Amino acid sequence: MPAPVLEKVLILQERDAKRLGLEAQLKAVPRDILAVEQKIAAEQAAIDGARQELMSLETKKKLLETEIGSAESKLAKYRTQQSQVRKNDEYQALGHEIDTTTGSIGGLEEQELEVMYGIDEAKKRFAAAEAELKANITGHEGRIRTLRERETSLAAELQVVQGEVAAARQPLGEPELRQYDRIAGRGLPVCVPIRGGKCGGCHLKVSNEVESGARGKTSDGRLATCDQCGRLVYWES
Repeated sequence: MPAPVLEKVLILQERDAKRLGLEAQLKAVPRDILAVEQKIAAEQAAIDGARQELMSLETKKKLLETEIGSAESKLAKYRTQQSQVRKNDEYQALGHEIDTTTGSIGGLEEQELEVMYGIDEAKKRFAAAEAELKANITGHEGRIRTLRERETSLAAELQVVQGEVAAARQPLGEPELRQYDRIAGRGLPVCVPIRGGKCGGCHLKVSNEVESGARGKTSDGRLATCDQCGRLVYWES
C-alpha cells in the first residue's frame, strides 16, 4: 500500500499518462490527414493519367486525319495533272506519284483505325477508372472529415484532462513536484511498485535500503527511489 503522498503522485501520474496519450493522438491527426490527402492526390493523378492517355490518342487521330486529308488533296491534284499531260514519261511519273500517295493513304488509314480502336478502349478504361477513383476519393474525403471531427473532440478532451492534471498537482508539495517532474522528463511511469524485490519500472533488483524505504521505514521521510532507474517506488503488499 503506497504512502498517502505516493497515492497523490499515482493520481497525478495516471492523469499525466492520459494527457500524454491524448497529446500523442492529437499530434497524429495531422499526419493521418496528410496521408489521406496524399491518397487523394494519387487517385486524382490516376484519373488525370487516364484522361491524358485518351486526349493523346484523340490528338493523334486528328493529326492522322490532317495527314490523310493532305494526301488525298495531293492525290486529286496528281490525277488531274495526269489527265492533262500528253507525254508518256510525265504520265508514268504522275502514275508513280499516284501509286505512292495511294499507298501512303492506305497506311495512314490503317494507323487511324488502330488509333480509333485505342480511343474506344481508352474511353472504357477512363470511364471505369474515373467512377472507381471518384468513389475512392469520396471515401477519403469522408475520412478527412472524421479525422477533423476527432481532432476537435481530442482537443476538447485534452483541455479537460489538462485541468485534471493541474488539480492533481495542487495537493503535492514543491519538493515532490520537482522530483516528479524530473523523473517524468525521462518518461512515464514515475512511480512504480516493488514486486519480488524488483523495481516495477526497470525490473532490476533494488537494494535492501530502497526496499525498506518503500515500506515507509525511512528516518528522514524522503520518498524511496530505485537505485537503478531513479523512479519513485512503493511496496506492494
